[in-house]
Amino acid sequence: MNSLPLPTFSIPGLPPWVSLSLVFLDLFIRLITIFWLPYNRKPIVALGWLMAIFLIPYVGFLGFLVFGSSHLPRYRRMRQSIMNDVMRDALPEDSPVVGSNIQLSEVARVAANLNYRLGSLPMVSGNSFTLHRDNHEAMLLLADEIDKAQTYVHFEFYIASLDEATRPLWESLVRAHQRGVRVHVLIDHIGSRRYKGYWALKKLLNESGISWHLMLPLQPHKGQWQRPDLRNHRKIVVIDGRLAFSGSQNAIHRAYNVARNDARGMHWLDLSFTARGPVVEELNAAFVSDWYSETKELLIEEIDPSLSTAHGGALAQVVPSGPGFETENNLRLINHLIYNAERRILICSPYFVPEETLLQALTNAALSNIDVTVIVTEKGDQFLANMGQRSYYEQLLRAGIKIQAYPGPTVLHAKFMLIDDEMALIGSSNMDPRSFSLNLEISTFIVDGAVVDAVEEVANDYLTCTKEIRYNEWIMRPHRLKMIENVCRLTSSLL
Repeated sequence: MNSLPLPTFSIPGLPPWVSLSLVFLDLFIRLITIFWLPYNRKPIVALGWLMAIFLIPYVGFLGFLVFGSSHLPRYRRMRQSIMNDVMRDALPEDSPVVGSNIQLSEVARVAANLNYRLGSLPMVSGNSFTLHRDNHEAMLLLADEIDKAQTYVHFEFYIASLDEATRPLWESLVRAHQRGVRVHVLIDHIGSRRYKGYWALKKLLNESGISWHLMLPLQPHKGQWQRPDLRNHRKIVVIDGRLAFSGSQNAIHRAYNVARNDARGMHWLDLSFTARGPVVEELNAAFVSDWYSETKELLIEEIDPSLSTAHGGALAQVVPSGPGFETENNLRLINHLIYNAERRILICSPYFVPEETLLQALTNAALSNIDVTVIVTEKGDQFLANMGQRSYYEQLLRAGIKIQAYPGPTVLHAKFMLIDDEMALIGSSNMDPRSFSLNLEISTFIVDGAVVDAVEEVANDYLTCTKEIRYNEWIMRPHRLKMIENVCRLTSSLL
């Protein structure tokens, strides 16, 4: 009686023992990842990585090793934790709202409690804000303020470049350094180096003697390594503790130094602000924390933790977020505000890829007859993000959410949210998984009717240019576009 032949495992061109070893390694990887990978991850993220590993085992597994962790290295998280404790201990009182006779709605008070618990910075009164819509004008105004600096200037940007638009800004920093002002500069390594003007900027900073560092540098030969797409997306300038600048714009020409962009009018349109009052020290605390994370140097002489408040003015609270924290600080605040809106929600975000909890919060609000409007850019500069966000439009429109598309070639890059008539959130954070989980972001939560009115005026100007996306027209778009959008949507699950 003939016995059945034993199965063989053979890969053409390789010895049998190598083929067998690869097969067993493949099985081992699959088994290990099933039991280990889902730990402490969102189910959809874990499922996305499992699919990648099972469909393309070795490539998928290597991709997971490089991009699978959304946390910064342990030592950086420890430094963030230390800074949180330092900030709390230095406050005049351990309270989420600092000051007396402060009148807050219950929604705003709970939001302040949430932000304080997660980010260690309280809500403070006595602030004033000035909005800036034009990128180049904002940098010229900032250069004028830096020329008035007497003690220190803290300067932090995701993208920084030396070009015709930013030269006055950098020259003002050099002048400040030359007259004895302590100038500290942080720029994101990967965010900045891909743009023309980066190497010229490095040369200028090195020759000037200004104290500067790269944020989250990828330099394995120096032992500097983390997940490559964990980036510091913050934009902060603080001058003498008297004035702060923050918002969505980077320190670069509005065409991002790409001649093709400039030729066809592809310019970035941002919204930033200057602030005065106690909130300046909160933005300063975020910078000092980032400087400490990069250098282990605590700029103790350049921060005033007393947060003395004044009566009147706007109530404000800085909300730092990112992979240095244990949870998604910005997303938790956004969801809280959406669930407690009573009349209207207005969101402006260039990259709008709502993850599951945000999608549910927004559609719940719209289904509850709350007016929900989302302003997006019609043609973004990032193909995957732009096509991925389009895949959500049908579901949003069906729930009754109004989507307004700002026409190209302009890239509407402003990032803000308005809730009813008293609350605004302005900063660097997009409404997408990257800003919630992978980027260090900075947002400012403001409770003030006048600021809301000023931001709403900006939004209304945008809306005069936008085109409303209508459900009946949207569902008739070509099937080939739907297929591309759905494929791009899958990439968000790996974040």
